[in-house]
Amino acid sequence: MRQLTFHLDREHVALNDLLKLTGASDSGGAAKALVASGAVRVDGVVELRKTCKIRAGQRVRVDGLEIHVAAG
Repeated sequence: MRQLTFHLDREHVALNDLLKLTGASDSGGAAKALVASGAVRVDGVVELRKTCKIRAGQRVRVDGLEIHVAAG
């Protein structure tokens, strides 16, 4: 599994924006579809809310990629 650290420069980021910013999806629309399909896990739990607030310390998994969100 590939791992990536995303440095957060604010309090939180929407899940679909995180997927787009890290390159896990090609566009915002693709990110929303990915979340809606049930393919995204946040801290090990399937997340279906496209704009779920992701904060520092959380881990997001999608398609063989684990994104660790760290404080800026």
